[in-house]
Amino acid sequence: MSTSPDLVSIGEPLIEFNRPREGDGRTWLQGFGGDSQNVAIAAARQGVRAGYLTSLGQDWMGDAFLELWQAEGVDASRVTRHPTAPTGVSFVTHGPSGHKFDYLRKNSAASLMAPETLPRDYVAGARVLHVSAIGQAIGDSARRTCEAAIEAARAAGVKVSYDTNLRLRLWDLDTARAVIDATIARCDVALPSLDDSQQLTGLQAPDAIADHYLRLGAPLVALKLAAEGCLVATPEQRFRLPSHCVEAVDATGAGDTFDGAFLARLLAGDDLQTAARYANVAAALSTTGYGAVTPIPRADAVRAALAAAPSAAG
Repeated sequence: MSTSPDLVSIGEPLIEFNRPREGDGRTWLQGFGGDSQNVAIAAARQGVRAGYLTSLGQDWMGDAFLELWQAEGVDASRVTRHPTAPTGVSFVTHGPSGHKFDYLRKNSAASLMAPETLPRDYVAGARVLHVSAIGQAIGDSARRTCEAAIEAARAAGVKVSYDTNLRLRLWDLDTARAVIDATIARCDVALPSLDDSQQLTGLQAPDAIADHYLRLGAPLVALKLAAEGCLVATPEQRFRLPSHCVEAVDATGAGDTFDGAFLARLLAGDDLQTAARYANVAAALSTTGYGAVTPIPRADAVRAALAAAPSAAG
């Protein structure tokens, strides 16, 4: 029997400082972020055995992440600590157009992950490997490590999940497009978001974007449409689900919550519509508080919201 969790995520965790809109402008809430680790926590909160692969600094921030993952039931047994490089930091502010990110992450421990130290057996023993484009963008060594993880997963028959999260401060659009398109062609579940995909593909319509990623070779595309819900497409079927209405406060991490919840329900055996509806509700609930991790709902809260919501499929 494999000692690996069902879902293994790889990437960069970021200590988060979030400045609430209603604050005095000087008060920050310290939390946790980093898209790939958000996915691991979101999946774990839905009851999935999840694990994380990264490198942390020998600092209080790295210690805090290890404490978080232990509390959340996310396996960190293969996480490494870099002797000199720091754990990355993100700052989240809020304005009329939504949330904005700023970072202290250059030469972070995670950006220096090396393929030579990747625990390939850990990846090969999982059922799903989750990778994000941010993990590929933070540095050449991290990109090669993500590539090695994908190779190990594919060689072992492990499904690959991929979020196209685009951060143009980390790499230029042409490089991002080339790497992301090549990765889409090797993934089993593509999890793009509309705004990123419009920049990456030059297309505007959700159906055209889904068609683009299907043509590249992804057998399943779940396109996140923010307040408009999601579009799920395979070569055989396609449907759109509306969003779940909430009083949104902070959308930080909402797409990651969708990813983790969607993968959790697919791992549990749900059909695509059931999994996508669940993920839509989980993502919406995650916007009702500040921070990427704190508001991620647990399964009982998602199920309660689902039970209270009208059932509708597009």
